[in-house]
Amino acid sequence: MLKLSRRVFGLTGAAALAALAQPAARAQPRPENPKVTLAVATHGALYDLPLTLAQQVNDFKAEGLETDLQSMNGSARVQQALLSGSVDVVSGSYEQVLQLQAQGQKVQAFVLLLRSPMVSLGVSVKALPRYNAVEHLYGRRIGVSAPGSVTHMLAHRLLMRSGMPASAVSFVGVGTGAGAVAALRTGQVDALSNTEPVMTLLEQKGELRMIADARTQAGCADLFGGPMPAGCLYATTQWLQKYPATAQALASSVVHALKWLQTAGPSDLIKTVPEAYMLGDRALY
Repeated sequence: MLKLSRRVFGLTGAAALAALAQPAARAQPRPENPKVTLAVATHGALYDLPLTLAQQVNDFKAEGLETDLQSMNGSARVQQALLSGSVDVVSGSYEQVLQLQAQGQKVQAFVLLLRSPMVSLGVSVKALPRYNAVEHLYGRRIGVSAPGSVTHMLAHRLLMRSGMPASAVSFVGVGTGAGAVAALRTGQVDALSNTEPVMTLLEQKGELRMIADARTQAGCADLFGGPMPAGCLYATTQWLQKYPATAQALASSVVHALKWLQTAGPSDLIKTVPEAYMLGDRALY
């Protein structure tokens, strides 16, 4: 497991945020390659909400882009798709970039989507009604969206901080959305590390007790000792050097979507976000 430090983020995060530093109102060159294929590991989760909004409110089209969003299950698959050249850009977690760089792969993040990972970990109230310490997870099954994902990393971090080896538990890939909800409800897993809105849904229904939270900056500081970079768009260095205006158009689209989100009300979101993303509960979303 790659250890992330505040110093590492300070050195590499600046490069990832470079695209955001450009004035939003400045006229940009037309994209060299307007047709872009993006791989998404957590499509439908709040983790990718800025990307969803950029697509739904036509920010991509406004920047002269035709985007093809391909939903893939897990970080390993999106990384493989990027390195094989079957997709141009990945919407994934920032630690994936650091892990790939540590393996000698020339990849780079060029815009952050979130200030925190928007993931959390909770235990099943039914399976662990007397839970009061991390040690109670010993021998239990922890559901994660996919092996190697940010949800897996969160669970690993909690165990490590408590002095428990990762081998003390079993990690089970359950995906996100309805699949993750079903895995906890049917007893396939005893605890769950996942994205929103899955975790809040289970928590509000009284089925999950939260024990680790990286949905807020304060929660990240408690778990990781400081800021934790989250969802981002990343690509190979070769692609970015070949298509700089296309990368800028993607970054600008995300910035416009985030600005729209700052002023949008609940009814605006409900009208814009696909119904399937709400897990059957509009009020919760």
